[in-house]
Amino acid sequence: MNVRIIAGKFGGRIIQAPEGKVTHPMSERVRSSMFNILGDVVKGAEVLDAFAGTGSLGLEALSRGAINATFIERDRSACLTLRQNIETLAVGDNSTVLQMNVASWITKNPDKLFDVIFTDPPYNDMQFSTVSRLCQKLRPNGFMILSYPGRGEVPPVDGIVVVDNRSYGTAALAFYQKK
Repeated sequence: MNVRIIAGKFGGRIIQAPEGKVTHPMSERVRSSMFNILGDVVKGAEVLDAFAGTGSLGLEALSRGAINATFIERDRSACLTLRQNIETLAVGDNSTVLQMNVASWITKNPDKLFDVIFTDPPYNDMQFSTVSRLCQKLRPNGFMILSYPGRGEVPPVDGIVVVDNRSYGTAALAFYQKK
């Protein structure tokens, strides 16, 4: 399966996705809408791509001017594909790939903060407690975008405001901001 980088310096370039159901890359339509809503927020940002899969969200952010991206993915085959995608785009100097569980990473990195966090957990295991803890990794005025199934509610998080919530059929996006 192929995924296209939409815009920025890598716009139109193709990255790979592992075969099977290891990952569920966000559709181009939803990704495009998300980045249009974020606008210039990603320029110069430090980005976390949690539950990274192919890395399409962090790589799109790098394409649009993020200064670096940290990718967290626990699946070995997805990490291999992610590393190949980073090599294909030659963004190794601006990327960190961590093959581990997101909840474990949060516990081991209490002081690490980001400007933008992309959170796209498996739809069959949304891990809302981990997602809520990820919000605490935001810098002031930072954004976390949660991709979730088009049905259901998003978890409330103390000190974090849901500033936008969009539905795209079977997928939805919630935009959290730390005030």
